[in-house]
Amino acid sequence: MQNKITQIKSEYKQELEGINSLAKLEALRTKYLSKKHGLISTLMTSLQGLTLKDKKEIGPILNTLKKDIEESLSAKSNELDSQSQILDYDPTIPASPQHAGHLHPTTQIIREMNQFFRYHGFSVGEGPEIEEVEYNFRRLNLPEGHPATDLQDSLYIHEPNILLRTHTSSIETRILSTNTPPLRVVAPGKCYRNETNNSTNSSFFYQYQGFVVDKGITIQHLKDTLTKFHQFLFGDDVILRFRYKYYPEVSPGMGVDMQCRLCKGEGCSVCKYRGFIEVLGSGMIHSNTLRACGIDPEIYSGYAFGMGLDRLVMSKFGISDIRKLYGGEIVYK
Repeated sequence: MQNKITQIKSEYKQELEGINSLAKLEALRTKYLSKKHGLISTLMTSLQGLTLKDKKEIGPILNTLKKDIEESLSAKSNELDSQSQILDYDPTIPASPQHAGHLHPTTQIIREMNQFFRYHGFSVGEGPEIEEVEYNFRRLNLPEGHPATDLQDSLYIHEPNILLRTHTSSIETRILSTNTPPLRVVAPGKCYRNETNNSTNSSFFYQYQGFVVDKGITIQHLKDTLTKFHQFLFGDDVILRFRYKYYPEVSPGMGVDMQCRLCKGEGCSVCKYRGFIEVLGSGMIHSNTLRACGIDPEIYSGYAFGMGLDRLVMSKFGISDIRKLYGGEIVYK
């Protein structure tokens, strides 16, 4: 061990003499003093295998060597600093990184939401944007001829079976049809409908679908999850209201409104002067939906929710026009 210490000490002195830049000095520091792979740290770790007598003998020697190296590195650093000041700059130092651009607001919100739901035991699912009518409508208790399947809303690629998905609920039916409960899944994604673009609506938009299927699931589980989620995203002062609303794929259905973050309930163009913005639809998964996906509603129950991400993003960042999200602007307000 003493021979090894003597060898390292000799090699270090030779290497230090050849250092002429701060970058090389930092590399030398890493080689000898790095906590994980430094030569001195490695020797310190190897002390564990020595006898108590050897530890008492070699330990102080190692500590002295480490201290000498630290002091010589510091002195060398001061010397190089003085030289660089004379030169006005050190051309070997890497330039400071220039941070340009940022994540899209919708991407930021999706990542925050995924973080929340993963913490609460949810997996993140995905599915195709070009979808079959079977998964987009039929297994969601939306029979042929239902108003929600009308061409005025849906964009078909090939009638009557292939279309651009109108909601991320199609991911729910795909997962329910191919997996066995218990299931806890969220699924963000882009959706398409034949909408006239204005400040609050777009022909393509993002939704965030979530569902739970297990034994003994009640609507109280749903309300608790949605309340905690909005508090996580907007703060404990968020104000929500829950009201009954009809959705074919759930029964009972529940709409969730959030007090407008822009006007604080006073009324503005974003909330259409109502003081509240409808942020999502939800409810207990309809027994017909469970059966269509091969799940026995006598054994399992579940809840589902789907929210328009664009409105959440607008509320979160104070964006007054949905078109700014997709117009290529860097400043969204």
